[in-house]
Amino acid sequence: MTLAQAQQLDAGDPLTAFRERFVIDDPDLIYLDGNSLGRLPHDTIERMEAVIHHEWGNRLIRSWNEGWFELPNRLGGKLARLLGTRQDEIILADSTSVNLFKLILAAVLAQPDRRKIVTDNLNFPSDLYILQGVSSLVPGCRVAIVPSPDGIHGPVEALAEAIDEETAIVTLSHTVFKSGYTYDMAAMTAQAHHAGSLVLWDLSHAAGSVTVDLNGAAADLAVGCTYKYLNGGPGAPAFLYVRRDLQEVLSNPISGWIGQHEPFDFDLKYRPAIGIQRFLTGTPPILSLSAVEPGIDLLLEAGMENVRARSVRLSEYFIALWEERLASLGFRFNSPRDAATRGSHVSLGHDEGLRINLALIHDMKVVPDFRRPDTIRFGIAPLYNTYTDIFIAVERLRGIINDRLYEKYEPAGLTVT
Repeated sequence: MTLAQAQQLDAGDPLTAFRERFVIDDPDLIYLDGNSLGRLPHDTIERMEAVIHHEWGNRLIRSWNEGWFELPNRLGGKLARLLGTRQDEIILADSTSVNLFKLILAAVLAQPDRRKIVTDNLNFPSDLYILQGVSSLVPGCRVAIVPSPDGIHGPVEALAEAIDEETAIVTLSHTVFKSGYTYDMAAMTAQAHHAGSLVLWDLSHAAGSVTVDLNGAAADLAVGCTYKYLNGGPGAPAFLYVRRDLQEVLSNPISGWIGQHEPFDFDLKYRPAIGIQRFLTGTPPILSLSAVEPGIDLLLEAGMENVRARSVRLSEYFIALWEERLASLGFRFNSPRDAATRGSHVSLGHDEGLRINLALIHDMKVVPDFRRPDTIRFGIAPLYNTYTDIFIAVERLRGIINDRLYEKYEPAGLTVT
C-alpha cells in the first residue's frame, strides 16, 4: 500500500469531487474529527451572508413571514429524506439533550403503568444524565443501564432480557460514540415492541454517515445533532423525530409558545399545535438554523447510499493500514470489525493514547480526538476525507511512535480532548 495507490483510488472514486465543496484552507492538515465537528461547506458562507445582509439586515422582522417561521419544518422535511421518514415527522429544534428530555419524559408520562427506562453503558454520557434527570422527576421511575460485554459491541442479548412489561422506553445510540458500534435498528426496535415498549434512537453519530431508515424500522422516536456529519456548524440546532401516529399521543413537557396552536393569539391557556409542530418550544434560532441547510443539501446531492458505500470503503482501507503498519506498534482495534455493525469512525486504543493524540495534533497536523481511557477516534467524513488523507495520517502516526514524539506531552489540565 503506497501513497501513489491511495491517490489513484481517490482519482477513481466518484464522490472525491465533493471535497472541493468544503473550506480547506490548509491542505497539509488531515482532519479526521468530522464525527465531532464537520467541516464548513462553501455554500454555507454564501447562505449566511444572504441571511445576515438581506433577510436580517434589509427585511428585518418581515422575514418571519418570508420563510423564517417555517424553517424548522422545512429543514426537517429535507432531513427526513436522509433518515427514511415522512416529511411531517422531523423538525429542527433546541439541542439534542433538550429534545431527548422532552421525548423521554413525554413517553414515560404517557405510560403510567410502566416506569422503567432501558439503555446501555455505551450510550453517550449526556444521554444518561438526561435519563437520570427524568427519573428523578417521575415517582417510581428508574433507569436500567445494561453493560456491554467488551466495551465495544452493544449488549444485544442482555438488552433483550432487560426489556420487560415494566419498560416504558428503550433508548440507545444507533452508532455509539466511542467504538462506532452500530445497532440493527429494526431488530432492536422489534424486540422492544414485542414487550410493549417504545424506542428512542440517538442518531448523533449516524445521521449523514450511515444509512438510517426510521420508518422502515418502525422506530417510534429519535433525536440527533446536526454539527457532525451533517456539517451544520458548532452548536447547530438539533432535530427530533416523532412517528406520525404518536404525535397526538405524546405531550411536549416544555410547552412554549412556538408549540402553541395559534402562537399569535396570545391565549393564556396552552393548546398544543397539531402534529410535529407541538414539539417546538421557543423561538427558532434563525442564523444557526440557516447554516444547517447547505450540509444537508450536499448529502442529498451525493445520495446516502453512495455516502455510506464510500464510508465503508474508506474505513476498510484504514483498517487494512492498521493491520499492516500499526498493530505491531501497540495499537489495538477498538471498533467492530464487521462494517455492517460499524459507523463512520474507527477507534484505535493505545497505552499512550492521549499523548499520541496530542502529538498528532501539534506535531503532525492530524486532527482526530481522544476518548478515555485509551481510545483515539478517527472520524471518516465521506464527503471530504480521502484515501490520501488516511494514508498520510497513518504514516504520521507511525512517525510519532518511531520518534517517540508523544513523550514530550503531559495531558494534565486539558478540557477538550
